[in-house]
Amino acid sequence: MTTVRVHGVTKSFSRTRALDSVDLEAGPGVTGLLGPNGAGKTTLLRMIATVLAPDQGTVTLLGRDPSRPDDRTRIRERLGYLPQDAGFHRGFTVFEFIDYVAILKEMTDRRARHDEVRRVITLTGLVPVSAKRIRALSGGMRRRVGLAQAMLGDPDLLVLDEPTVGLDPEQRLRFREMISQAGEGRTVVMSSHQTEDITALCSRIAVIHQGRARFAGTPTELTVQAAGRVWTDTQRSPAALAAWRTGDGTYRNVGDPPAGADLIPPTLEDAYLLLMGEPELEVTHS
Repeated sequence: MTTVRVHGVTKSFSRTRALDSVDLEAGPGVTGLLGPNGAGKTTLLRMIATVLAPDQGTVTLLGRDPSRPDDRTRIRERLGYLPQDAGFHRGFTVFEFIDYVAILKEMTDRRARHDEVRRVITLTGLVPVSAKRIRALSGGMRRRVGLAQAMLGDPDLLVLDEPTVGLDPEQRLRFREMISQAGEGRTVVMSSHQTEDITALCSRIAVIHQGRARFAGTPTELTVQAAGRVWTDTQRSPAALAAWRTGDGTYRNVGDPPAGADLIPPTLEDAYLLLMGEPELEVTHS
């Protein structure tokens, strides 16, 4: 089942083309948008969240057309959105802020609304800090608050823009666990420029670069594109597109290996580096 269908979408801001004829499909599970900062990921996610409309192309969400006011309202009833900057009212407590968002989502029955607020607070592990003011929380806890408000109403479509940005390793691991659980039985579309997060969470990915979709498929399908193009050596190879010294003192080289190179299995990061570094490389959609 396809929950999100984006076809031929183009979007410009003044003279800058943020998206250029982008196609994307997503269904139940976690789909990741991978790309560098400024690639167009946030613009695409804002369209999926019904915040922006395309200049050209079509977007279909949950079987509905967000360009139609009635359809857009129905979509938003089944949509949760975590932007990069959630715009917290920092003087609110955690409970007050999530309750405020619930009111904006037209949850009018006070008792039922408060039950739902407590549900998402429990789901995201915020019970110990529910009475604390948001300004007193760590960055990781504020991201949890953002996820909690996005989970209000148990949405069918969850849109997360860089959900692990700024988190330390432990916080990222805990957030990955929550996103993984959120992807069970619903569609999650998340962006990241961290290949580790994409590898850990996503069953499908799209690589966005300079406003264009360079790849769409599974992480494995992208990774195999780098087979035979990663090797180790005692020094940086002049043939390498990228190379770095590892903890054991050897160099990991990515690019076109010389004859007799000591080839090693590639990672998603290796394939991503090759895709970004070679504009002529075309990867088929699947």
